[in-house]
Amino acid sequence: MALQWIRGTVAEKKIWSDGLFTLSIRAPGVVPFEPGQFLQVGVELPDKHLHRPYSVASPHAETLDFFIVRVDQGELTPRLWNLELGAQIDVSAKATGGFTLSHTPVAKHLWLLATGTGLAPYIAMLREGSLWKSYERVVLVHGVRFLSDLAYIDELEAYRNKLPDRFVFIPVVSRATAEHGFQGRITHAIETGKLEDLAQTPLRTDSSAVMMCGNPQMLDDVESLLNARGLIKHRRNEPGHYVVERYW
Repeated sequence: MALQWIRGTVAEKKIWSDGLFTLSIRAPGVVPFEPGQFLQVGVELPDKHLHRPYSVASPHAETLDFFIVRVDQGELTPRLWNLELGAQIDVSAKATGGFTLSHTPVAKHLWLLATGTGLAPYIAMLREGSLWKSYERVVLVHGVRFLSDLAYIDELEAYRNKLPDRFVFIPVVSRATAEHGFQGRITHAIETGKLEDLAQTPLRTDSSAVMMCGNPQMLDDVESLLNARGLIKHRRNEPGHYVVERYW
């Protein structure tokens, strides 16, 4: 079925670091969706319509946020990077995807693991707020290479300050040391037990639900680590402990 498009405009452009940015697109008419789902974003070229799927970094509204990394050899992201305020841009009318809280097991603790722009769906979930009805404590882990890649820091620290007993934010930076964080990779932080120490929260079968989104190698490695602890993938007909979103 052909995609239906909403003609939107760039309402705001937030640059976190060179090549890492959030586009806020005003696109009234997008059908209501769940945080964690994705929409297609695209531009009209003389010979084709160029578009890619992006998780939305905000709940449903007339203006939607998309957290994007520029791929210099890519066709689309350099064009998105160069858009100015007021520029026209297309957004698909309907969202898709099952990486949502409604497809995630309920547990005492919710772990949100991300690398890079895999943070986007979690920002939408935190802003929408319904996750607090199902989980006593939320631990968000964001893995990046450099400190400059840690986007949304002020917003995440605000949640931490407002809900110190219910929200934990752990930056994991492979090439530097972040405050309140871990130097290295998410997998190493899990293997050594340091991640649970920093979170002051156990990662185990009787209390944990895990969502993970980002680099495919991280997803594969974390799945193996969780399986070794007895946690299994959550499926509709086979309840488990974790769900995975693969961008590529």
